Amino acid sequence: MKRGPRPLDLTLRQRVSCLAHLFKALARQHHAGMLDVLTALIPADGVVLDVGAHTGQFTKLFAGLTPRGRVYAFEPSSYARSILRQVVRWHRLAQVEVVATALADTAGAADLITPIKASGAVGFGLALLGAAAGDARRDRVDVATLDGFAAARELARIDFIKADIQGSEIRLLRGGAETLARFRPAVLLELTADDLGRAGADATEAWQRFGVLGFAAFRWEPTADRPL
Repeated sequence: MKRGPRPLDLTLRQRVSCLAHLFKALARQHHAGMLDVLTALIPADGVVLDVGAHTGQFTKLFAGLTPRGRVYAFEPSSYARSILRQVVRWHRLAQVEVVATALADTAGAADLITPIKASGAVGFGLALLGAAAGDARRDRVDVATLDGFAAARELARIDFIKADIQGSEIRLLRGGAETLARFRPAVLLELTADDLGRAGADATEAWQRFGVLGFAAFRWEPTADRPL
């Protein structure tokens, strides 16, 4: 594999793309169609974990629902996190803490692989822990478990967890078994067969783990975007 550039050591083409991504992150609100359901699940003083926060589309929604709460936005990608931090500052999301850590089943460090598209743009929405074929950038990132993070921060509650981490969702559940059993938060997962397969997992384990805890599953349909 060709080793990618250092964090934010971008080509001119990638810098232009980054500005476009920043504009979209600041000006657009994705997932707005989920707002009614999220409002029913997240209290105003709630604690939310946005795992794989990307550039903050869900983070913005969560912050709007928790004026007296706390949102932990986990984003290990230096590229995505550079945009996420600007979004948090621009919208003055004081209750949001950006956490530069990946969550998985063991703590330590790992390579975050971000594909480089044929155009030369950074495929930052496809970043994943582990190996990838073709041209890619590689960032060495810190990894924690959900259980470890909750213990280190001495969290007294977690009301909602959203996770979209390119196939590592099962590893998140494994590393958060105690926390899920203790706090029983509502959980929003994006599970796709291709992503899970690349991580050596499948969705069966997720349903088994939630079943043991007595969780019930619901499906949300894709939503439209709208300006802020």
